[in-house]
Amino acid sequence: MPRKKNPFGKTADKMKPYARFTNGDFVWNILKTYKLPENEQKDPYASWFCFVTSSHCPDGEYGDTYRQDILRHGQLMECTPEWGEAYLCPWAVTEQA
Repeated sequence: MPRKKNPFGKTADKMKPYARFTNGDFVWNILKTYKLPENEQKDPYASWFCFVTSSHCPDGEYGDTYRQDILRHGQLMECTPEWGEAYLCPWAVTEQA
């Protein structure tokens, strides 16, 4: 059986992330995922590559962040239509074309 391709495996530009989560002044811009969305749920250590800004680091930093931490503490503010479909977020605000 052929392997399924990760639709978020290519690094996105920090100005056009796949999704943006916020909590207070923390902003997680999701630039890449390492696993298929359906496989992440089985892995408590699944991580996403992000560009994160906050009052502690207003210029932002790149790095991996645990998926569960973003989902537990962040609120989805916007996403691409593909992200909304893959992560079952039809209520999410999608970016304008």
